Amino acid sequence: MSAAGHLRTERLTRAFGHLVAVNAVDFEVPAGQLRAVIGPNGAGKSTFFKLISGELAPTSGRVIFDGEDIAGLPHFAVSRRGIAKSYQVTTIFRHLSVFENVRLAVQCRRTVLDCWHRADRLPGVAEAARAVLMQVELDAKAAEPAAAIGHGLQRHLELAIALACEPRLLLLDEPTAGMSPEETERTMRLIRRVAAGRTVILVEHKMKVVMEVSDRITVLHQGQILADGTPDEIRADARVQRVYLGTRPRAAAAAR
Repeated sequence: MSAAGHLRTERLTRAFGHLVAVNAVDFEVPAGQLRAVIGPNGAGKSTFFKLISGELAPTSGRVIFDGEDIAGLPHFAVSRRGIAKSYQVTTIFRHLSVFENVRLAVQCRRTVLDCWHRADRLPGVAEAARAVLMQVELDAKAAEPAAAIGHGLQRHLELAIALACEPRLLLLDEPTAGMSPEETERTMRLIRRVAAGRTVILVEHKMKVVMEVSDRITVLHQGQILADGTPDEIRADARVQRVYLGTRPRAAAAAR
């Protein structure tokens, strides 16, 4: 994996007819930072993620990754430039083994179409897949069908598929969705580990996860940035308490 992974957006906007889902957002994440993006339902988080990953083209504005404007490039071209995404809804090949899921991702990144050789004999592919599985602690499950492992491990498999693309920027869309408290704790440790040496942006609703793993937090509201700061700063921000956390600032509560 090559270095860097610096992302910024300039007046990034996406409209759906008269609805402006993302409205002139200026956003910057330096290389190596773990940034959380939070906000109430309908804040524009999913659309914002899709604009970064190439799943949607912006109405206007720029997405600049390591000095290149990638706004409007198709999803595969964005991936080739070093951005990978895991999805809120688990997207794996359930009928294939855990190993085969990751091997396919490695093949897509490292090889071109080759009709003359067996996939399991392509040089370096199997070794790279095994290394990724070890990174997410799924090497012991490599031969099992993906459908046979639990929900939490399926989410880790999806993360492994994203890591197999050797991203400099990793986008995680609600990585602990549907997990038990024990699975959530394990996934938090995994996120911290895979964040070493790369930029990570995550959208997450569990505030415990957001506050404990993030270097910095950006809060979206009605398609715009409401607040940006460290976990302690966001926790104490009266606007965030009112709009997102659903609580009143302490001073206001004490006055009642």
